[in-house]
Amino acid sequence: MDGIGFRNSVSGSPATAMAMFGDKPPEITRKITACVACRKQKIKCNMRDGPPCVRCQKRGLSCTVNKSLQMILESDADWKTKTESRLKALEGALGKLGDHLSLPELLDYEMEDGNDETPEQQLQQHSSSGVVGFGGSSSALVGPSSSNHSALVSPQLVVNEKHIPSQFEVIMDDSAGPAAIPGSVISPIMVYGADVNRAEQDIITKGVITSEQAQAFLDIYQNRLDHFLYRIMGDRKTLAEVRKASPLLLAAVSAVGALHLGSPDFDKCYQEFVTIAAGQSFSRKNTVEEVRGLCIGAFWLSGLEWQCIGAAVRIATDIQLHRSIFKALEGDRTHYLRTRLYYLVYICDHHFSIAYGRPPMTKQDDTIKAASAFLQTEHAVQDDARLISQVNLWSVKTDVYETFGIDVEKPLTVDMIDPIRRFSIRLDEIRAYWTERLAHNRYVGNYPRKGVGLHYHFAKLYLYSLAFRGVGKPGFKSPDVALDIDELANSALLSATAILRAVVQDQEIQNFLNGLPTYFDIMIAFAVVFVLKVSTKFAASVAIDTSEIRSLVADLVRVLKEVTSNMHPRHLLTSVTRGAEILLERCCPPELRGPFPSNAHVTMSQPIFDENLYNMSSHWTGASADNFFMGEFDFLSTQDVLNSFQPDLQYQLPPQP
Repeated sequence: MDGIGFRNSVSGSPATAMAMFGDKPPEITRKITACVACRKQKIKCNMRDGPPCVRCQKRGLSCTVNKSLQMILESDADWKTKTESRLKALEGALGKLGDHLSLPELLDYEMEDGNDETPEQQLQQHSSSGVVGFGGSSSALVGPSSSNHSALVSPQLVVNEKHIPSQFEVIMDDSAGPAAIPGSVISPIMVYGADVNRAEQDIITKGVITSEQAQAFLDIYQNRLDHFLYRIMGDRKTLAEVRKASPLLLAAVSAVGALHLGSPDFDKCYQEFVTIAAGQSFSRKNTVEEVRGLCIGAFWLSGLEWQCIGAAVRIATDIQLHRSIFKALEGDRTHYLRTRLYYLVYICDHHFSIAYGRPPMTKQDDTIKAASAFLQTEHAVQDDARLISQVNLWSVKTDVYETFGIDVEKPLTVDMIDPIRRFSIRLDEIRAYWTERLAHNRYVGNYPRKGVGLHYHFAKLYLYSLAFRGVGKPGFKSPDVALDIDELANSALLSATAILRAVVQDQEIQNFLNGLPTYFDIMIAFAVVFVLKVSTKFAASVAIDTSEIRSLVADLVRVLKEVTSNMHPRHLLTSVTRGAEILLERCCPPELRGPFPSNAHVTMSQPIFDENLYNMSSHWTGASADNFFMGEFDFLSTQDVLNSFQPDLQYQLPPQP
């Protein structure tokens, strides 16, 4: 190869030279120092620090120097070094800026040497490595879908936003006094709601559902469901406002609306809600709208209650909802809305903690203690009165939980009887006070008043079921508490039957069932299990007419089958109905049907089993239907089996005809 050919072959680009010689530059010691004009004349070129040389400068010629291979490689290496240094400085500056403003998406893309994978390959790698998301399993994030749109989940939804260690600074708030919260003086500055990427999670934009479908789901939610829970949404919103507020809120409303309309789109909306909630689990930019969405999911989507409310409580405390009460009492409407949302978080937390033997995450803080004063603010409405009535009821149940604990093997002692009676009186006063103050609601009829009655019996059943603690254990029903325990046990039975009769006999309550939160379904299930256990295993131990109980449960099953006939198969009440029917069949098999003895005048003593009655004790450990395990659901058990219940995320709707 001649000199000219060689120069042409290496003068194209540094990449061409690197391809020819590899990463190590060739060892060339001779450097070109003469300009093109002097080399052409083959004369000495006098050049000091660079072009032009002396000859070209005198004659006004263009003075250029061709680069040798060595010069090309050295120039390329120098350019790379400078560029890398500048990029690192830029990354560092952006990192500090993003951390200071809580905007980690400024550095969404990691710079990794040799990473030529496509986004699809990276997504597949993340999935195969077991990305843990909402609920603790990778399958909870990306599941099968009946739509091509929802089957393709972007990496941003599966992999949580990139988090980097925070840069903290000491902050002095001139408007605050010395008695500030200690942690408030050293904290990153948070900018809530500044998340431009969340618009990509909109389930309408992604094509999961259409705008018309979303509007139908929003209508059923705002015109009916939201009024059972005292308006979680707060002020009424249009579909455009919901979409702008939060993709998580839109997904929650769509999933709950689809469930109660019996729509085949429920599964898609459910999966999207789980995916979005998983992606935002560790976000630092959540707002009150995410709290609303999580509360909606917790109240109505069975199997996700504890995960949703756990996240909602964390976000609510992180954005300081519990401190808004002070400004709300001064008449600030924004803080009024924030405070009522905190009351909803408190109620939702207690729905799925105390009933499951879990300690509540929200406590009796200043906001809860100021519940009555909250009703005196200028913005309070009738729905707020219903909201505070629930706060009052759950405050009593919390006191019961903290007083008696969760040790179901410990029998009641004489010093426990009077506290139980005092709690009972408090519940009576709450029912009397609120029943006469709550009016008819244009959206849910007489539910405000009848709902207080149902919650009252739920609370009484929870309280009086303490009488059965330690049953069959040494020390149960000692002589100094025997009569008191008889009284409490029979009161528990009265509350349980009152719940069942309300469902069987009240047509309006039956109409409420496809709309009430899952806590009602759970308490109906508990009432069924309670009366069946007492009427069989402990039939000779309480004052009970066993034939009447069997007839009442049979009527309940008949009513529930009618109510659930048009419900979505994933509605929790459908599982309760099947479970109650199976338990009734076990309790009264065909070969033993007929007249049953009445035990209406028997007082409770050590458990005595009536051999003439069918003993279903051997069946309590069996699963009834759909993993519901109603035989294990009891305030007197540890509920380990029920707590392990998870929704089937692989559930597929039947193909459309």
